[in-house]
Amino acid sequence: MTDWTNRLYFGDNLGVLREHIADESVDLIYLDPPFNSNATYNVLFEEKSGEDSAAQITAFDDTWHWDLGSEAAYRDVVTEGPERLGSLLQAMRAFLGQNDMMAYLTMMAQRLAELHRVLKPTGSIYLHCDPTASHYLKLMMDSVFGHKQYRNEITWQRTESHNTANQYGRIADILLYYSNGEPWTWNQLHVAYSDAQLRRHRHDDGDGRLYRLENLTAPRPNSSSGKFEWRGTMPGATRGWGYALEQLEAWWSEGRIRTKRDGTPRMDGLKMYLDETQGQALQSIWTDIPRIGNTSSERLGYPTQKPEALLERIIGASSNEGDVVLDPFCGCGTAVAVAERLNRRWIGIDITHLAVSLMRYRLHDTFGSDLSEYAVIGLPQDVASARALARESEHDGRYQFEYWALGLVDARPATGRKGADSGVDGYINFFDDNSGKAKRIIVQVKSGHVNRGMIATLKGDMEREDASIGIFITLEEPTEPMRQEAIGAGFYQPESLPGNRYPKVQILTIEQLLEGDRADYPRFAAAQTFRKAPRQRRREGMQPKLDTE
Repeated sequence: MTDWTNRLYFGDNLGVLREHIADESVDLIYLDPPFNSNATYNVLFEEKSGEDSAAQITAFDDTWHWDLGSEAAYRDVVTEGPERLGSLLQAMRAFLGQNDMMAYLTMMAQRLAELHRVLKPTGSIYLHCDPTASHYLKLMMDSVFGHKQYRNEITWQRTESHNTANQYGRIADILLYYSNGEPWTWNQLHVAYSDAQLRRHRHDDGDGRLYRLENLTAPRPNSSSGKFEWRGTMPGATRGWGYALEQLEAWWSEGRIRTKRDGTPRMDGLKMYLDETQGQALQSIWTDIPRIGNTSSERLGYPTQKPEALLERIIGASSNEGDVVLDPFCGCGTAVAVAERLNRRWIGIDITHLAVSLMRYRLHDTFGSDLSEYAVIGLPQDVASARALARESEHDGRYQFEYWALGLVDARPATGRKGADSGVDGYINFFDDNSGKAKRIIVQVKSGHVNRGMIATLKGDMEREDASIGIFITLEEPTEPMRQEAIGAGFYQPESLPGNRYPKVQILTIEQLLEGDRADYPRFAAAQTFRKAPRQRRREGMQPKLDTE
């Protein structure tokens, strides 16, 4: 037994799963993979030539395309993956053709095979999906986990109304719930009774305790179970007593069985007192968890953020304290934040550094000093690995080097997509007085050749954006003319902090930042770059230590 450290991985979850997550090491998987719900349905099924460049995904662009990368992934599943999954994927391709939907399903096939490998026999998996693809994904889940392991198709009504021309409003998501074997972890959850259900508790023995009547029998059309006479009453031909004789006698002695006029028990006569029930057992249609509203304290600005109540329900029902929860598409980290609060171990994976940065802020803002130890794996630790990330970013279009470099100074990306940011890659909001109005720092990131003109451009951007300070992050060493241009900008001197001054233009190299240097600006209040998550406390209780991979 060794100490466990929670883990947050930056990278493609397929590679992380294959290289870092051990067989049968995870108790619960929740995944909410990206899907372009706003795409025109028919466009998703248009044939593609397969000659386009590789599909690109950023935190704000969840479209998949059939291309050479999809073709390679398809062949990987068919030749190296589970036989049933490969056969299903071939049938799907014959039916769907080469299109965006098929590219999405191929990507999911690779990952579902790995998720099956890492899930414990007693574990469960919840696949959160858009109804556009849920029927295909259910077939895929059947082929990977087995149709006998299907437990529920949960419908989550995320909103009450959505207006769509010429069709019914789309107000719900689907969650496919499978176990990995039998038995599986299950904690029965309850929800409050509806008004209609409460009205069923209309009976009263005169002591003020309300109760409803439940049936003592169960369907037994092809079984002899429960078919015996009890206290003068015999169930019908197709039914039998639903409880053992000992239980029936115990309820009888407690006065919990209503009787007929002749004193024999009523088959629908079991008294269920309202003050003894936890509520209704949770059903498969969830209408009581609204989406995160625009003014909610939970909202962090991430486009696909899910409410914590949704994840609390899933984690509470299908795991216990100390279990390992995995989210391979963790986005802004709702699953890992809830797992931390409920005393679960956790593993999060995301391919965008924007998401990784947001998760780290969320965890620290939410739990403060109560936060369990965790490791971030996959980020550059030296200049050589930073150069490698920069080269990769040039080809895959995800701008991960830029996101990562912005994270080194706690800056937020200016936009989700390159090209429309007017030269500003990121920004930092800070406070240096009691006015309540934040001051702004703009940040520019360069991974290639740099020159004096770039500093001059940054100064112009500062004037346009009314920024107090400008930060220029560079992978290459700045030239002397660049340094002189920056010095010429002078200092920012807050009126509220007489005697304090900060360089208006600051040049920071990646090497300096990796060695611990920081941007120089007033830090008398926490920077407000990301929206702060509300502070919470972890649930009381010790977590047992678990084996590592």
